[in-house]
Amino acid sequence: MKEPTLGNPQNTIAVLQKYNFSFQKKFGQNFLIDTHVLDKIIRSAEITKEDMVVEIGPGIGTMTQYLACAAGKVAAIEIDKALIPILEDTLEGYENVQVINGDVLKVDIAKLAEEENGGRPIKVVANLPYYITTPIIMGLFENHVPLKSITVMVQKEVADRMQVGPGTKDYGALSLAVQYYAKPYIVANVPPNCFMPRPKVGSAVIRLERYDEPPVQVEDEKLMFRIIRASFNQRRKTLANGLKNSPELQFSKEEIEKAIEGIGKSVSVRGEALTLEEFAALSNLLCESERMRTKE
Repeated sequence: MKEPTLGNPQNTIAVLQKYNFSFQKKFGQNFLIDTHVLDKIIRSAEITKEDMVVEIGPGIGTMTQYLACAAGKVAAIEIDKALIPILEDTLEGYENVQVINGDVLKVDIAKLAEEENGGRPIKVVANLPYYITTPIIMGLFENHVPLKSITVMVQKEVADRMQVGPGTKDYGALSLAVQYYAKPYIVANVPPNCFMPRPKVGSAVIRLERYDEPPVQVEDEKLMFRIIRASFNQRRKTLANGLKNSPELQFSKEEIEKAIEGIGKSVSVRGEALTLEEFAALSNLLCESERMRTKE
């Protein structure tokens, strides 16, 4: 296997010039040009030859080369057709890499893991386009893709949001969703000058280690997430009003207030004050009152 050559700026520029590549704003393309950061990502993802890694948005193949050297197999999913011939060139000689031209939100990653990894959990590693970070991460969790961990470069404030607790301004639906499925921790902060072109904001590498079992017991996962979304949709409103006004929920004012009191909170509490455990308890109580109602 060849040593990685990309990751230093001169080589990246040479590849881009050779193919006359122009960056696509719509795909949020920022390529990593810092070998220390690349090493850190690979190390923190704890990749071994036993692993199959799915990389989202390989770009010109910078991190892909590093992943190929560390992993047993790499599947790299790239949406931009213009990058496919470049990847064929930069990944030549890396026999364990498969490039898939497609939109990651439409690729069946669970099926890919089944076919290429015998259904064993995969690791996801990516330098994610910022505009689509949340749908990608949530899609991986909600579609129950067999996952060991997700190690991704995201916008710094999104990384912060994933790991904060109740009562902070960054706490919201994303924090709760991520913490329901995985244990998050920030591996490194990455300044704009590590990318080409330079993004306007700082970035961070965050690792999400998938739980075998969620940390809370909830009867209806989908209902809990509808409740969480509704309680953060209108941050200035009380939790009770947020839930009453949500088109996704069909509970009466009485049912909602009774459930909020049932978890030991006042009806004037706001959604951002509740922990994941409290949202689970609230969801279970509302689930119960829905059952009582349908029995009547």
